[in-house]
Amino acid sequence: MKNDKLSRRAFMRNTSLAAAGTVAGALTGKGQAETKSCCSAPGPAQSSSASILNFNQKMHYRKLGKSGLMVSEVSLGGHWKNRNAGRYWDSFANEKVPADVAKNRTEVISACIDTGINYLDITTAAECLSYGVALKGRREKMYVAADIHNLGPRNSNFCNVKAQTHNVDTCLRMLQTDYLDIWRPQAKMNGSNTDAEVESLIETFQKLHKAGKVRHLGMSSHSRPWFEHIIGKYPEFEMFVFPCSAKTRAKGEAPIKGNVQEVNPGYGSDKTQSIFQKLIDKDVGLVTIKPYFGGDLFKSIGKVKFPVMGVGSKDENDMARLTLQCILANEAITASVPGLSTVYEVENAARASYTRPLGVTAAEKEWLMRITDERWANLPKEYEWLRDWEYV
Repeated sequence: MKNDKLSRRAFMRNTSLAAAGTVAGALTGKGQAETKSCCSAPGPAQSSSASILNFNQKMHYRKLGKSGLMVSEVSLGGHWKNRNAGRYWDSFANEKVPADVAKNRTEVISACIDTGINYLDITTAAECLSYGVALKGRREKMYVAADIHNLGPRNSNFCNVKAQTHNVDTCLRMLQTDYLDIWRPQAKMNGSNTDAEVESLIETFQKLHKAGKVRHLGMSSHSRPWFEHIIGKYPEFEMFVFPCSAKTRAKGEAPIKGNVQEVNPGYGSDKTQSIFQKLIDKDVGLVTIKPYFGGDLFKSIGKVKFPVMGVGSKDENDMARLTLQCILANEAITASVPGLSTVYEVENAARASYTRPLGVTAAEKEWLMRITDERWANLPKEYEWLRDWEYV
């Protein structure tokens, strides 16, 4: 904590000034949520460089809703390949980060800073510990959004101020920092958190914010109908986190027959208006996850173990870059946060923003959608739920 340049007292003193300066340089354009396909919209224009962390003139930045934070449109998801070729690390024995993991994450964070990436989204204890090491001495270089999934509101017994204060305090201790830029707890995957449980999270945030431990409030969920309800009822949330891929379409009509049946106890789904437009109307930021179907977009899934070596195949690098460009064509989206296992993956992801204004050729779009459709048709059982995010 001594390495953080911003003390809690300084943080509380400067928060309002920083937010005001950021908002002054924010995007003012309207979104295009009516767009049927992610690939066909241009995305927002570049913003002012004032008050932008890690500003790189090649990177594009977007305002994270009413938080006022200017975030790189390609940012860093907390996940990366583990030793069993899985997609994330959950915990470490005795909370000790292995030396090779610490080296890898430190190099990845350095690459992010160099390329203009300035937002990090964390979901596990291992991620908090690893990025705590990687950010040591340079915490102010990244906006950090976090909670720890098994301490959060996915368990109804933890939906109270005491338990969620423990969740945040554990994040802070593991990250070796005094504050989170964004606390964005993860709701139940099936959207069954009650309004009372949500209101306990808001109460927790208000107390933690007053104490200088968190700046902004977000929410992560895998349930689309539940999110529609939360967006409409609770203006306290400044940003949301949910899945979006090259298959995602803005909803302008009822989902087609082939889409999965809505399954959500207690909430229906508005089939007439896109969530994207609701977010724009309410000035709520959106960070999207699962751009690559949890890695299943690539043939190398489950085959490449940590430590990952080399730059990867050209086809998969191109697929990753084009997918991000397709997603970022939607103005309602602030940032996409792919998991990045190597410096090369960071640089390739950043190029998706650098080259986005050049557009995607017809041949590239045809190739992207052909491969994406093939992989979408063969989603593994654990990712079948992504089909509910085809029409959003």
